Amino acid sequence: MIARLIATGFGLGRLPLAPGTWASAAAIPLAWLLHGLGGFWLLAAATLAATALGLWAVARMPGGTDDPAEVVIDEIAGQWLALWPLSLGLTHIGAEPWLFPWPGWVLGFLLFRALDIFKPWPVSRAERAGGALGVMLDDLVAGGLTALAASLAAAVAHGWI
Repeated sequence: MIARLIATGFGLGRLPLAPGTWASAAAIPLAWLLHGLGGFWLLAAATLAATALGLWAVARMPGGTDDPAEVVIDEIAGQWLALWPLSLGLTHIGAEPWLFPWPGWVLGFLLFRALDIFKPWPVSRAERAGGALGVMLDDLVAGGLTALAASLAAAVAHGWI
């Protein structure tokens, strides 16, 4: 069933022990590939597509709206959103498309996972939306907060603030 394949991140959600972390980790090289092939705009389009497909797939999963561990498309979309500022910045300055600024990718991963696991407000609030939207939204909010933190860190590091 295609919905299950999408919802489980093409099987990543079936990995043992912390499938969400595995999916987020797998999202990093995929984001790098998307960025290398088409810069920020391809990563942004893929994130929006993953979100739309995730909403569709989760709604069709038996018990999917209760956010079972095997549903990880939300982690993939949220992790990609978390990496938007890095990708946008690299695209904006015309950096080599295949550059891998590992500190940014790794810190984006770590902060996103922390927010997704511990679910501080507003991540916990988003989760309460219920249904497929709630499953997707908490990870998108965690990704958005990570993107905000990354943007702030970049502004400080580059002397803009």
